[in-house]
Order: sequence, then structure tokens, then C-alpha cells
Amino acid sequence: MNRIDKKFEELKRKKEPAFIPFITAGDPDIETTEDLILAFEKKGADIIELGVPFSDPIADGPVIQASYHRALEKGVNVAQIFDMISRLRSKTQIPVVGMISYSIVYKFGSKAFVEMALKAGFDGLTIPDLPIEENEEIFEIASKNDLKIVCFVAPTTTNQRMNLITQRTQGFLYYISVVGITGARDMLPDDIIQNINKLKQLTNIPIVVGFGVSTAKQASMVGKIAEGVIVGSAIVREIEKYEHVPHEKLIENVGNFVEELVIGTKNLPKTPLISIG
Repeated sequence: MNRIDKKFEELKRKKEPAFIPFITAGDPDIETTEDLILAFEKKGADIIELGVPFSDPIADGPVIQASYHRALEKGVNVAQIFDMISRLRSKTQIPVVGMISYSIVYKFGSKAFVEMALKAGFDGLTIPDLPIEENEEIFEIASKNDLKIVCFVAPTTTNQRMNLITQRTQGFLYYISVVGITGARDMLPDDIIQNINKLKQLTNIPIVVGFGVSTAKQASMVGKIAEGVIVGSAIVREIEKYEHVPHEKLIENVGNFVEELVIGTKNLPKTPLISIG
């Protein structure tokens, strides 16, 4: 069974939503990305969404765009990312979903890219710039090999396309909570509950909410109505904040930030401080 399916089955039994942190591969470097994934798992993250740097992202806001630029300036490439995931697989079985531009997939060819992704240890892909009407080739190849192609639904998606997307998506359905690009928001839209309930009438697949969720309070709200929460820009911003501190301190600080988001998502009680003396 694919690790994504296994994770959502486990969380369903525990009656917990998934917390999914997004980070950019290679920001600030590949070694730090590897250590952050391991740290996030220890802090309670359930699935990792890993951005593959690309020069012209279409859905990402300025924070994630800047992280892609930093990674590309350092020469981070797909081969290094695959190698890093391969190393990770000797240390963790946490599901990893790659967010990638179709331009990169197309360069390798759908069949070759799926084979390389599976061999490296990826469990799924999201391809924001590949419309549902045009993803049949990679969807069929991935389906035969149990690599999940996760599709997006937005508040502006028409009913006709929504039906198609809910039938096609695998692993989970990525609900974009806001109209526009990624980025932290002070408030989430009022129609989020209504839209998620509408999607639940169309599919039994887990619904995960991303774009705009940036605080533990927002994650808590979303965790009560969806099967999962994705936080990206807020975490990437924390990584940037600590880019020039010692490696161990960056891992600790960003890990603690993610732990707060996990606690919020799962509506867990905070561990009380114990006074000594």
C-alpha cells in the first residue's frame, strides 16, 4: 500500500487530521532539507510536501518564489533531490509528495520521471501547471505504479471540473482555500466550510487544505473540518529567518515552529511547563 494511503488510514483510526509541512528542496541547502524532514517527523508531521525548485512557478507567492530562487542559485537540481530522498528512506518512511512543474516532468518524459521518483522514494506528485484535462498520460503511468497524482480544487472551480478532479485525484484532494497564490494570510475565507462540505459530497478521498494557512489557530480551525492541513509559506519564511544561524539552531527553531502548527492542527493540549525547585 502507498505510504500516503497508509498514513490517512492510520489517522482516520486515531480521528486526527494530517499535518503536512511544505518546504523547498535545497533551501538553504540539501543537507538542511534532509534534516528538517527528519525533525518535522519527530515533531509530529504526517506527510511532507517538497517543492522542486523551478524558475517560473505559477501558483507560488513571493516567499516560496524567493526560496526557489535561493535553491537554484546554489545549483540544486532534480538528481540531487532524488539522491536526498533515497538517503532519507534508510531513516524514515514518512510519505513525501513532490510539488513540481510539468516542464521538469516533460523534460525527462512522464514514464522516466515516474520511475525515477518511485526509485528515489517519492509517494506522490502535485503538478500545479498541468490541467486535469491534460494529465491523462502521467496519471495512467503513475496509477500503474502506485505513485499518487494529487489534484487541486479552488473556490472558483466549476462544478463540471470539480466532478472530474474529484474522480481523478489520488492520495488526497488538495483544496486551495484562497483565490490567488500561496502566502500567509491574516484570515481564511468565510466559505471554506461550505466548500469543503460540498467536496465531501462528491468524494470519500481525504481533503487537505492549503494556501493561506499560516498560524496554529488557523490550522486548528481547518483541522476540525478537513482531513489535513498544509502550511508552506509560513514555514519557508521561518527557514529564511534562521538561514545564517548555525545549522543545529535552524533545525531546532524551525522544528519548534512546526510543532506549534502540529499542536494546532490536531487540537492537542500543549505540554505544561514543569517548575523545578
